[in-house]
Amino acid sequence: MLAQTELERALPAGLPPILLATAATPSVAALRLPFEGLGPEGYLVRTVTLNGRPTLLIAGNGDKGALYGAFALIRHLATTPFADTLSLSSAPRVKLRVLNHWDNLDGSIERGYAGQSLWDWWTLPDFRDPRYTDYARANASIGINGTVLNNVNAKADSLTAPYIAKAAALADVFRPWGIKVYLSVRFSAPIELGGLKTADPRDPAVAAWWKAKADEIYRAIPDFGGFLVKANSEGQPGPRDYGASHADGANMLAAAVKPHDGIVMWRAFVYAETDPEDRAKQAYTEFKPLDGKFADNVLVQVKNGAIDFQPREPFHPLFGAMPRTPLMIEFQITKEYLDFATHLAYLGPLFTEVLDAKTGQKRGETVADVVDGQAEGHKLSGMAGVANIGRDRDWSGSTFNQANWYAFGRLAWDPDLSAEAIARAWAAETFGNDRQVVDTVTAMMMGSREAVVDYTGALGLAHLMATGHHYGPGPWVADLARPEWNPVYYHRADAAGIGFDRTTSGSNAVGQYAGPVARAFAKPETTPESMLLWFHHLPWDRRMADGRTLWEDLVGHYDRGVAYVGRMRQQWDSLKGKVDAEIWQKTATYLAIQEREARWWRDASLAYWMSVNHRPLPAGVRPPEHDLAWYKAQHFPYAPGQAH
Repeated sequence: MLAQTELERALPAGLPPILLATAATPSVAALRLPFEGLGPEGYLVRTVTLNGRPTLLIAGNGDKGALYGAFALIRHLATTPFADTLSLSSAPRVKLRVLNHWDNLDGSIERGYAGQSLWDWWTLPDFRDPRYTDYARANASIGINGTVLNNVNAKADSLTAPYIAKAAALADVFRPWGIKVYLSVRFSAPIELGGLKTADPRDPAVAAWWKAKADEIYRAIPDFGGFLVKANSEGQPGPRDYGASHADGANMLAAAVKPHDGIVMWRAFVYAETDPEDRAKQAYTEFKPLDGKFADNVLVQVKNGAIDFQPREPFHPLFGAMPRTPLMIEFQITKEYLDFATHLAYLGPLFTEVLDAKTGQKRGETVADVVDGQAEGHKLSGMAGVANIGRDRDWSGSTFNQANWYAFGRLAWDPDLSAEAIARAWAAETFGNDRQVVDTVTAMMMGSREAVVDYTGALGLAHLMATGHHYGPGPWVADLARPEWNPVYYHRADAAGIGFDRTTSGSNAVGQYAGPVARAFAKPETTPESMLLWFHHLPWDRRMADGRTLWEDLVGHYDRGVAYVGRMRQQWDSLKGKVDAEIWQKTATYLAIQEREARWWRDASLAYWMSVNHRPLPAGVRPPEHDLAWYKAQHFPYAPGQAH
């Protein structure tokens, strides 16, 4: 049994005898323990007396529960000394806890910063790299139960027989660990692979092609999870090409996989091909009218915010606005907009900030309540995370990036966990229980994401990165083909002020939120300052809560972010000799890179803002190192992770 092997590998000596079992085991059933609410994946770990001996029981209603219970015990004992009496019990709040791999068939990873894809498509299905098993173990240890193998910008080739066989080989490796595989599909595959003239979801021949393809996949992978679809977004084909709706497209695919108990995850990340009134409104505008029209095995997968995984966004207005449709939240674990793998940015606070947000739809309702199905009683629920995993020796480009993978899994299991508790547990499990190390690492992590927000764009500014590769600052970019690709579209800075007016006098994106939330966002005085310029275009000399002008406050944020990175370097220096030397050195080097690049972001941004507002820096503030022309001249054509 896999759980037994994991326990033998990880547990210290001196524990009582351990029994791995299920609720149906006669000796366990006789104890009348509370298994009823645990479902198929929940677990119970408890000190019991069996045959007159104290025994540590790890059990669930099935083998998956026992496996998750074993990992829960390992986590617990990694951070807490064993006590004679132990009682742990938990069941996942979210049914589908899935990693989305943006891995391409050529081995590259879109927005991946940890080397090439873990999947070696060239040698599959014959060679099954031992790291595939290690990957499955890591995911099972934090409760992840699904993985989408390929990029949402999918190639039709993924649905051909050779690639189905490759996916089946991975499914065989993952299955014992409770992990199902899914595939991203290209909506036009019936044309590209099937020779049809159309991919119109209302055409019976198209539906028949997809049904036959689903049957083929399930013959190779009997427990295949289903399809993930990106349609009518960023050039991807979709049902709207034929005058059909997203529901038409999703339901056609859902019918193909339904006989096999498969599901469809249909992404709501869409925006118009022409200049929209406000890109932030597009998903709500297209999907809200479709509430209740999706099949019962469809999840609409919604990004955490309405733009695109920015360092800070308000929660997506669709959460709570589609009560008759299960909504699956999508987070980005890979740090596309948080300066790649080199910057230390713990995303637990980003995840919990969104999950804990009040939707305003019902009294006390949170985004987490919508996502886990509790708000409307949906049985189908899910959370997706865009993976940050590659072939790098440390999996994620740096040791600290592993914490974001870990945090996603823990929160997908239980969205009520605190980001700090997760950080502290990860630090202890990763570096050991030295109090100084755990306290220092946790402190570094907890302010790190806010520091990135500060030096890349505070007060609700977003989408200020350079073109294409998204590496480094580019708030001046204004020459891209589509207006909503340009940073100037989002900050709208001029001599008088800065920010995007999303109130009734602007795009009225605030109107997509429910009553109390909309009313709060509608006025600068009641909008949290962290979101201020997301919703309002305001004068540079507007007085902020701290008494400074908006301009002075914005400058202060840039300096605060840079200073935080400097403090992290000092904190990490204090741990030299207390953590693995190789990990210490790589992290120290990356923190030095982060401080240099934080200064670059700060200086380039301030140089640009001053060119727009014609205002001097506040007294005593260090000027940018170079002039604006120098920053504009920087180019990075080979930055990693670019789409192609």
